[in-house]
Amino acid sequence: MTRLRAELEQDLAGPFVLNMESVQLTDEQFYSICGDNPDLRFELTAGRELVIMSPTGSKTGNRNSKINQRLANWADADGSGVCFDSSAGFTLPNGAKRSPDAAWIKRERWEALTETQQDEFAPICPDFVVELRSPTDTLGDLQNKMLEYIENGARLGWLFDPPTKRVYVYRLGQPVECLEDPSSLSGEPVLPAFVFEPNEIW
Repeated sequence: MTRLRAELEQDLAGPFVLNMESVQLTDEQFYSICGDNPDLRFELTAGRELVIMSPTGSKTGNRNSKINQRLANWADADGSGVCFDSSAGFTLPNGAKRSPDAAWIKRERWEALTETQQDEFAPICPDFVVELRSPTDTLGDLQNKMLEYIENGARLGWLFDPPTKRVYVYRLGQPVECLEDPSSLSGEPVLPAFVFEPNEIW
């Protein structure tokens, strides 16, 4: 790890944002930046802001691992789609490049993409997305990101806020629902028979 990268990670209390509007960063350049800096996570907003995030803490990583494990187990058994962890990036219809903490895409939509599209930041909005709030995240930023997913085609989204034990549920065409320490969450009808118990990550 370079000294500059180490200093950046130490200084980041939350995501670090660079205005890239005048640079006209291309898809290829953005992809190269991500590949050249594997210890950092990057997103690009629709307003051409480069969001630089340091790795999550161990507790957040463990929580996210459990979410992804449960989703992957269900996806393998169901077979109707494919799931992704937080290392996957997607190019949304509005041009933003986002990396949800967990995501799922219906198989026919995923397979309609070319192999090249699948290898990079696939030009598709997942059908289902999950964001998990870490200590360096602000709730408002994550809520805005969840709304962006829905506005760009996601049909269901879960935002977990461990400190308050709240889950914000986003559904296409419906108001946001805030659940206080729910015992379980149902993915119906987007994820048939998928159930997640939030107490696993509290």
